[in-house]
Amino acid sequence: MNRPLPSPRSLARRLLSLRRRRELDVSGHVNFAVPAEAITTLAGPAAFREMLLSLISQAQRRIVLVALYVQDDDAGREVIEALHAARAARPQLSIEVYVDWHRARRGLIGKGNSEGNAAMYREYAQRLGDGVVIRGVPVQTRELFGVLHLKGFIIDDAVLYSGASLNDVYLARHGRYRLDRYHLIRHQPLADSMAAYVDGQFRGSDAVPRLDRLPQPRSRDLQEPIRRLRQSLQQAQYTGTNDVPRQGDVSVIPLAGFGRNDNALNETLLDLLRSAQKRVILLTPYFNLPRPVRTVIGHLLRRGCQLDIMVGDKTANDFYIPPEQPFSRIGLLPYLYEANLRRFARLHQGAIDSGQLNLWLWRDGDNTYHLKGLFVDEETAVLTGNNLNPRAWALDLENGLLLRDPWRKLVAQHEAEWQSLRRHATRVSHYRDLPGARSYPPEVRKLLRRMRRVRLDRLVNQLL
Repeated sequence: MNRPLPSPRSLARRLLSLRRRRELDVSGHVNFAVPAEAITTLAGPAAFREMLLSLISQAQRRIVLVALYVQDDDAGREVIEALHAARAARPQLSIEVYVDWHRARRGLIGKGNSEGNAAMYREYAQRLGDGVVIRGVPVQTRELFGVLHLKGFIIDDAVLYSGASLNDVYLARHGRYRLDRYHLIRHQPLADSMAAYVDGQFRGSDAVPRLDRLPQPRSRDLQEPIRRLRQSLQQAQYTGTNDVPRQGDVSVIPLAGFGRNDNALNETLLDLLRSAQKRVILLTPYFNLPRPVRTVIGHLLRRGCQLDIMVGDKTANDFYIPPEQPFSRIGLLPYLYEANLRRFARLHQGAIDSGQLNLWLWRDGDNTYHLKGLFVDEETAVLTGNNLNPRAWALDLENGLLLRDPWRKLVAQHEAEWQSLRRHATRVSHYRDLPGARSYPPEVRKLLRRMRRVRLDRLVNQLL
């Protein structure tokens, strides 16, 4: 039987898909040519903490730290004290810290009412002076609907990039750690560009108050400034002078993304996946892929691309509550992520059987997993704080660094990082390897039944 000819629209879509598969177009974004030897992958959270403190202690001109939070615990205080010590040693040093406004002004989930980390910032400013400026960035009027998830520490001409925030577990204090990825890039134009983005969007904005002094505005008083800030962020991108890479250079392309529409980071991640030829490695801490990503993954598998996805075991999720501890509703989240992964594995069991799809579960004792990013073929990698979930896709302010390595100078670093991750990971050989709802604790089963009865689980997945 002769098949009908494709419609013009269908043919155009296919041609566009083939074009994207051949070449990733990032011509609209600033491109920095960075010598490969200026890019270093750090070994783990302890090395990350040591490098951060070392860079702070040696800083001469500027320190710009951007993180979801700097926690009021031993590690957070160590960083704040290091910043004040650096400022005291070199009074000309400019120090700016940006954290999420809402997250800084509340206590930990389930720990009762609190003034949050902002109280610590004020305490240090009152005791040691206000040379360390700490500002709160509200990208939405409520934390539930989006947070500052931008990443990158700029210290003089270096960029220390990780998805980690700053507290005891992220910095491996007291015997436990939360694993992320850690990269150091020593390149002045890149550092200048990332600092300029933060300065231009946040420093002069009336939506971004200081957290280290009183009085502080109420969140509802910031509604109009937040609206203006949101409008600006939806258009903002990194700037600088485009470089022409020389042989051996790595092209580093910083990207920002905010909102559902015209999100440059999201669009580039999708185009990068579409351009994959042989292999994709995807890292995410919370398995709840946005629909566009799931769609592209389906296309990749149908055309024979090998796909490795690594996630944390539910016990390696930072919201997991061990059975011996009192249960609260926040402890439902790891089970929702595991249920998502089980459905995905069941849908693609044939690709798992053939070895084309490898699902890896990471677990190392009572430590937790917070990795995110992409490796595509051997020439491209993405460093990002984007969790590759609907929340990152539509609500949070995100960024990432796209590394294009045509001379494959970073392949050994990437492979060493991947092998290190797999030391604590096991491959899922069948979807039944993942527990089903019947095996979950009674409190979890009861909540899941209630949510599914009114389809609330679908709404929750859009906010996770």
